[in-house]
Amino acid sequence: MNKEYLNSIMSQFLHYAVFSYKKPPLEFDTASLIMSIDVDVGNPEIGIRNKGRNDRNVNNFLTEKAVGKIEEQLIPLLLQAFDELEFPATFALRGQLAEVENSIFNQILESNTRHEIAAHGYFHRVFTTLSESEANEELRMISVGMKKFNITPKSFIFPKNKVSHLELLEKYGYLSFRAEGTSFRDGMYVEKCGNLFNVHPSLFSDFYGSFFSKKIVDLAVKYAAPLHIWFHPWNLGYSPSIAAKRITKGLTPLIQYAIKKRNQGLLKFETMYSIVEEYQRSEKFKKQEAT
Repeated sequence: MNKEYLNSIMSQFLHYAVFSYKKPPLEFDTASLIMSIDVDVGNPEIGIRNKGRNDRNVNNFLTEKAVGKIEEQLIPLLLQAFDELEFPATFALRGQLAEVENSIFNQILESNTRHEIAAHGYFHRVFTTLSESEANEELRMISVGMKKFNITPKSFIFPKNKVSHLELLEKYGYLSFRAEGTSFRDGMYVEKCGNLFNVHPSLFSDFYGSFFSKKIVDLAVKYAAPLHIWFHPWNLGYSPSIAAKRITKGLTPLIQYAIKKRNQGLLKFETMYSIVEEYQRSEKFKKQEAT
């Protein structure tokens, strides 16, 4: 049993233990499952264009080119799995992907499942290191680039989960973002922050098995809460064969379990944007806005 496997199982168990005693605020009538996927590069051509200058903003050990190659190979496997399960996910793409051919934008848009395309920076630079003008320029470039695909992103996932410049997100029409979390700070809730909504992270997963993840789904159902799972494509492994095994043994069984709950009327599948729309329709939100 390798160290990576043990760390993954321990994380799932720890989250289950914390969530068992840390009841989330009641916001919804039904539980929901949300998955957001952080596509840090998406194509090796981006790494070539950036000539290694941006490598450490993406990964401490791999180059942008290497990460881009891995993600280019793995994202079709994810899309295939989501299509087979009819599961809508939130894919957070960096704006620079609009510059390259054979873009993941097209793959997602042509999928049989209606996924949400969110923004993940333009160059995947850490927003807490950017000045206001630099962050504004990144967001402007994202808007211009994604318009090529008739996309106006409504959700933003910060590179390396470092949250900053929320006022600029409002300026560019974003509605939701994902805040930073840890084992003890993760949760199952949506929180209004100014005019934006934090669809808070519940669990990072690399899908080493699904036993405790299923138990966490049960807790979400018990609490009628939103369960927000997130990961990078390369967290599934650095090769298509390893990733396919994780999808088959971890991701797919978890969603299949959630499908059973959905068929019982106990759970819904949502994206980051759609769960915010659901939250705005909730009685709790309406009461908050009225006070």
